[in-house]
Amino acid sequence: MKLLGLLRHAKSDWDDLTLRDFDRGLNKRGKKGAALMGAHIVAHGEQWDKIIASPAARVKATLAASELPQPITFADEAYLGDAATLLGLLREHGGDARAVLLAGHNPGLQELVLQLVPAEAENDQFGDLLEKFPTAAFAVLELDIADWRDARPGCGRLTHFARPRDLDPALGPVGVG
Repeated sequence: MKLLGLLRHAKSDWDDLTLRDFDRGLNKRGKKGAALMGAHIVAHGEQWDKIIASPAARVKATLAASELPQPITFADEAYLGDAATLLGLLREHGGDARAVLLAGHNPGLQELVLQLVPAEAENDQFGDLLEKFPTAAFAVLELDIADWRDARPGCGRLTHFARPRDLDPALGPVGVG
């Protein structure tokens, strides 16, 4: 059994429209959401043996604000990577880790969950994630594999899904509530 954590970057800063997408950091709300979700991830109690992340500025800033353990393996392919690319990264970089946290972007992270969780393993949390995998959301999946190289569609079960708004309603969608 392997454990996979997925963390989407927090809210991006769009104030400087001259920045490339890759170079955008976090806005004030994003920094607050990243810190809150980081504390939640730590409180969740899992020891992440390895963190693999997109090198985009907003992902780096999310990880820095969340104060998750180091070191982090930054993989260029994780930047806007689709589900197949992210699955390939897990196979390549998972090594002997029991628990891997993957930090990156949508739609790839959500697509990865949709591939890994078979219909018979869907639950209420899956329904929430299916609706939307918002910024700074955190998901945990148990994968029925002994080796990361065996990661494949249908091998997972979603055991945890948390959004910033679940921890602080003020971080919910603007204009809602």
